[in-house]
Amino acid sequence: MAQGTGSINSDYKDWEWSDDAGERARLLQSPSVETVPKNSENQGNGLGATSALGAVFIVVNAALGAGLLNFPAAFSMAGGVAAGIALQMCMLIFIIGGLVILAYCSQASNERTYQEVVWAVCGKVPGVLCEVAIAVYTFGTCIAFLIIIGDQEDKIIAALVKEPEEVGSSRWYTDRKFTISITAFLLILPLSIPKEIGFQKYASSLSVIGTWYVTAVIIIKYIWPDKELVPVEIPTSPSTWTAVFNAMPTICFGFQCHVSSVPVFNSMKQPEVKTWGAVVTAAMVIALFVYTGTGVCGFLTFGAGVEQDVLMSYPSNDIPVALARAFIILCVLTSYPILHFCGRAVLEGLWLRYTGVTVEEDVVRERRRRLLQTVSWFLLTLLLALFIPDIGKVISVIGGLAACFIFVFPGLCLIQAKLSEIQETRAISWWAQVSYGVFMVTLGAFIFGQTTANAIFVDLTA
Repeated sequence: MAQGTGSINSDYKDWEWSDDAGERARLLQSPSVETVPKNSENQGNGLGATSALGAVFIVVNAALGAGLLNFPAAFSMAGGVAAGIALQMCMLIFIIGGLVILAYCSQASNERTYQEVVWAVCGKVPGVLCEVAIAVYTFGTCIAFLIIIGDQEDKIIAALVKEPEEVGSSRWYTDRKFTISITAFLLILPLSIPKEIGFQKYASSLSVIGTWYVTAVIIIKYIWPDKELVPVEIPTSPSTWTAVFNAMPTICFGFQCHVSSVPVFNSMKQPEVKTWGAVVTAAMVIALFVYTGTGVCGFLTFGAGVEQDVLMSYPSNDIPVALARAFIILCVLTSYPILHFCGRAVLEGLWLRYTGVTVEEDVVRERRRRLLQTVSWFLLTLLLALFIPDIGKVISVIGGLAACFIFVFPGLCLIQAKLSEIQETRAISWWAQVSYGVFMVTLGAFIFGQTTANAIFVDLTA
């Protein structure tokens, strides 16, 4: 990482961050984003390859995913359609604001990835906390992906073997733990080992098409419901006022694309904050329509009885829904290696910075360490997925961490960036921006604390 390039906080250099360590941080960018090397000559000269329209679709790609399966349950927890939509709209203001703040701080610090921006603007301690949070978040998301695979395979197998779902299968090869394990070992582990994952961008595009198909199926099934579907209770208000907050982790998990947003911003032909504001607004509106369509129609179809994974509420023998399950499995199979790739990059950066080893000195040991990291990560996530069958418990935890990426770290960056400005007098706009940053940090800390405490309480009392 270049020294003297306008970094806001000198604490960023406390651990002697080198050019090599900074270069490794680029691994957190989306595999579909190609950026030019960072230096002071390139910065802001429009040398990126991504148009504004292309950036919109990349951000939508980053936001949409398997998290949409939990939105009907989130609407149920929020207390109905009106409460769910209102909650989304309120949070969307801060979600878009966080994305714009990250772009502003990226320009001010001349950094090109999320964790680099936090390091440069906020200093060592927030930077380390950010990297640890990214590692934990990606680890938890990988667990959620494996649980989703098990959920969908259970339904597909139930349809193929033609056994009643409530009876359960006595065949060893249809056991949930076996099917998750064999899928993970044969498909996910080989995709997670390579050093680079640029090839994943084509499969990722197909998985995005799959998420759109899932949304279409859920909407169509609501408009033209199955004849055997019995009327259900549709809540119109939350059971308690605190129940609304239980929907926040799902919304944060669904809209969290902030970690990959900084590389997308820097890949644009004209990386300007004003243009970026229009890009992320358009992208989040598109994501809002997809999530709202899924949440509203899935909730109105099954009411208070909707499963945490909405596809689990549909019968096994429904052909369009079975195809949706196959698409979700494909989405998860391609997303797991990408999330693991991001988490591994963070752990690699933390380890090399702590030991002070350069890339040239570490070439021989890199492959051995990468294999050890990958296998350990894979086995731990697989074991936890086998013994935590409820995806809602995982989402409640990692959704709280997603709130940190959306609210806490961008808020801290904004506060520190404004405090570092040398001004004789503080204008009203300056105070307004600092106040906005303080509010974001407070809101994010509240969501994280509330959801984490609730998750722990539910687990202890279950």
